[in-house]
Amino acid sequence: MINVNKFSIGATAAITTSMGLIAGLTQGAAAKTGIITGLLIIAIADNISDALALHMYKESEGASKQDINLFTYGNFIVRLLLASTFVLIVLVFSPFTAFIISSVWGLVLLAILSYLIAKNKKTDHWREIARHLLVAIIVIVGSKLLGNLILKMIVYS
Repeated sequence: MINVNKFSIGATAAITTSMGLIAGLTQGAAAKTGIITGLLIIAIADNISDALALHMYKESEGASKQDINLFTYGNFIVRLLLASTFVLIVLVFSPFTAFIISSVWGLVLLAILSYLIAKNKKTDHWREIARHLLVAIIVIVGSKLLGNLILKMIVYS
């Protein structure tokens, strides 16, 4: 059985943040460069920041050094790897196509992660998947709307 609690925070953050960033930045002439830059900043700088926060959280819980390191590094590595898959999608496809593919990819990844979490908790996996995908869809739609609004306010004003 996969122990998802060692990496689920990093995986969820990488997936939802990447989908939201791509959804919000798929407009404009510099969309591809802006999206890749944003994804890389999130994959590195924000990831290090979150890893430190997770590390300190586990220390405050009094966890063992081994558990702290496994939790910290596991989340960091998973988040970096998952964010890299979104960078690859943006590199290969046009911004709009990357938006569609990354949204589907992210939702599939979240569904798998939700299934594994439900299986570990011995709860209804369909309910877990539905709840988590609903939040992800809200992130995607909200980011897309915000990106469009900002574009209209700045470019078309």
